[in-house]
Amino acid sequence: MHALIINGSPRVKKYSNTDKILLKITAGMEESGATYEQYEVSDRSQWPKIRERFYLCDHILIALPLYVECIPGLLIEFLETLDAERKAAALENSAKRPVMSFLLQSGFAEGVQLRCGEAYLEMLADRLGCEYGGTLVKGDNFSIRLFEGEQREKITGAYQAMGKIYGRDGAFRDEACRKFTGPEVFPLPVRLLVGTIFKTLAKKGFKDKAKEWGCTRPLDDKPYLQ
Repeated sequence: MHALIINGSPRVKKYSNTDKILLKITAGMEESGATYEQYEVSDRSQWPKIRERFYLCDHILIALPLYVECIPGLLIEFLETLDAERKAAALENSAKRPVMSFLLQSGFAEGVQLRCGEAYLEMLADRLGCEYGGTLVKGDNFSIRLFEGEQREKITGAYQAMGKIYGRDGAFRDEACRKFTGPEVFPLPVRLLVGTIFKTLAKKGFKDKAKEWGCTRPLDDKPYLQ
């Protein structure tokens, strides 16, 4: 199995958590004997090559971060450059539609935070003329690029097994991929603890940073309601 991998993060590789995750995904793919080619939408010079390969590859994996329920605008901008007629012509010459899968990652730890994005991606695959191969959903990735070595490995290491499954199946339909997400919602005690932290320590930190930046209005100000 050969896959076209598109890193949909707007961040350059050096600062991209998605890229760090893909390092493990591709390592797992290699274990299963699969091959791949990877491109970054953050590098506009690669867009022509991505489009060229998009029309020819039977397996496409788009990896992207979810920013507060929003898919990166740069990825959407790239997808809008795809030629629908050329894609249709390529499909006519193919025995079956290419399989498009997704890796959706976020800083939010609860799976429920990413499910709206997952539903959108399922529709997106069909609109791009592809068969939907599933989405690997995983949160709690905010700190990846802040760590190196063993600390980073603790966060990203498990992705290698998911890459092995993708390399074997060409999709993320295996039940293990669904379980990989982790908790859909934190237990009540954890939610209460997190809420307390945000209302106290985090709120103070935001206020101190706003003051440092010269902000004169309160953080909960709603000027457009006036």
